[in-house]
Amino acid sequence: MRRGRRTASSPFSAFPSEEAVSQKTFEVVYPQHLNHQGNLFGGEALRMMDTAAFVAATRRARRTMVTVAVERVAYEAPVHHGEIVEIEAIVADTGRTSVTIDVEMHAEVLLTGSRRRCGTGRFVFAAVDERGTSVPL
Repeated sequence: MRRGRRTASSPFSAFPSEEAVSQKTFEVVYPQHLNHQGNLFGGEALRMMDTAAFVAATRRARRTMVTVAVERVAYEAPVHHGEIVEIEAIVADTGRTSVTIDVEMHAEVLLTGSRRRCGTGRFVFAAVDERGTSVPL
C-alpha cells in the first residue's frame, strides 16, 4: 500500500500527520559556494537540496537511506553571495522500499527579509541494509 500520496497540485499540500515528515535547513551563501557569475553554483544548490531530502527520507523511514534518483531539479532564480538559503523537504510518497521527497529552495536577503523561490526538486531514496541491498520500509 502506498501512503503519503499528494492529493492537491502542490507538493507541499497537507498529509496525514504520521506521513508529514518535513525538514527545513538553512545555509549562508559564502564566496566558496559561488559560480563564475557570482551566484550560488548549481552543484552547491543540488547538494543542499539532496541533504535536506536525505534527512526527511531518513526521518520518515528510520532506516539507512540512499539517493537513487533525482527526478527533476529546476533553478528559477539566482541566489547571491551573503543571502540565506532555506530549503524545505517534504515526503511526497512512500513506496515499499523507497521514499520520494519534494524540495523547495528559497533565498532571503538577511537585512531586509525579502524572500523569493529559487528552485525546486524531486528526489527518490531507497532503504538499504548494511550491504547496500534494498530492503522494505
